[in-house]
Amino acid sequence: MRDDAPVLALGDSISCGPEEGAFGVPPRVWGQWLAEALDLPFHRLAQPGALTPWIARTLLPRACDDYALACVHVGTNDVRALDWDPAPYAVALDEILRTLTGRARRVCVATIPLDLGRPRAGAKVAGLNAIVREQAARHGAVVVGLDDLRGWRLVFPDAVHPTALGQLEIAERAAAALGLEARPATLASRRSGWTADARYLVGRQLAHIARDRRRRWIERA
Repeated sequence: MRDDAPVLALGDSISCGPEEGAFGVPPRVWGQWLAEALDLPFHRLAQPGALTPWIARTLLPRACDDYALACVHVGTNDVRALDWDPAPYAVALDEILRTLTGRARRVCVATIPLDLGRPRAGAKVAGLNAIVREQAARHGAVVVGLDDLRGWRLVFPDAVHPTALGQLEIAERAAAALGLEARPATLASRRSGWTADARYLVGRQLAHIARDRRRRWIERA
């Protein structure tokens, strides 16, 4: 494998990343943070709203044969669906991890936050995470645990999409799980404290809350 092999991010909108920065952290997806920390190229195969079988069928064949690291984050849209069926998800994730372990030096796969969605996805998220851990163990992939990822600094009011700071937090968890010496947080100038919180709450969060409430009103109509 060549020394400049890229880092892959495969998934749905979570792997596309936020459109805005937060707390001084620029908008990066977590796989991109890892690529920058490792000083490697970055390759993204992601589609907002995508279901895991579609990702396995449509995006996975576009994967290259040579990655330093493959970052997989799939299942958010699957588990939020009213007709959630774990069987097709498990089959698709098995195909994704089996393929990528043959094309990447290392593979990591993220779980899904248990407090997912508004309205909440509920107990079925824990079932999905069990599948993630089972498939990861089968294929030798590293699990990035996001079960407890929550809070307004890390996740937008829809409780689905991570903020820029949330993406950095995921990258830090991934780096720790992978045992990397290079840490993404050293690349970001994060602002903290009550001033940073107030600036984000007034400048961004209130608008995001209003937008999410409008979305829920439309969905109920």
